[in-house]
Amino acid sequence: MKPMLAHYKANLLELLRLPAYWIPSMVFPTMFFLFFAAPNANHPEAASLLLGSYLVFAVLGVVMFQFGVGIASDRASAWNIFERTLPLPPLAKLAAPILTALTFAAMAGAVLVIAAYLSTPARLEPGAWIRLIPALLAGAVPLALLGLCVGYLASPKAAVPVANLLYLPLSFAGGLWVPPQFLPEFVQHISPFTPTRQWGEAVWSAVNGTTWQAEPFIWLAGFTLLFGAIALWGYHRDQGQRFG
Repeated sequence: MKPMLAHYKANLLELLRLPAYWIPSMVFPTMFFLFFAAPNANHPEAASLLLGSYLVFAVLGVVMFQFGVGIASDRASAWNIFERTLPLPPLAKLAAPILTALTFAAMAGAVLVIAAYLSTPARLEPGAWIRLIPALLAGAVPLALLGLCVGYLASPKAAVPVANLLYLPLSFAGGLWVPPQFLPEFVQHISPFTPTRQWGEAVWSAVNGTTWQAEPFIWLAGFTLLFGAIALWGYHRDQGQRFG
């Protein structure tokens, strides 16, 4: 536990010293919400659903760039090679960036919630908050693994554009910016097959208090296995190329 917490503290302090990383992570989803969602959030129910969508958007951005761009950058760092010489348990090394990502995701979500409550009639019942947290976590896992795929398979210079090419289209196609029924017809056909759409379905059910369906969680579990397998292959490929 102590090595994990020490590694987590080091990761957190390192990123907090980089305002160019964490300020956009905090501001970008809220800015999108205020520009594009708040003007259309005239009713409490619609505002709450939009809040849920943009919370997914906020968490997606953090996990995609924390794991994708962060790991790609670490691979090119001499510090990463030095870390391999330290007596750090593998679980601690894996858990620390996960905790760091969850910390920044919580911060980004808190900024978004405050902005939504101040600018719209969005209001979530206590029960909705209880269901919202596991729904957000259920989708964060496979998308974090997708970020790992980017981190291990893309070069450090390519990681940022690749992450953006996944982050923005997946947000749009998943119905996070506009309700799925208002997407272009072609996008409506592919939307149900995206992880962000299934993540959104789980979150929207939590927000509006409807019964959870098994289908979104089955899809998310499938994406977890798929992205996890690719990320594991990418990790072993990278290890073999650098240290094999």
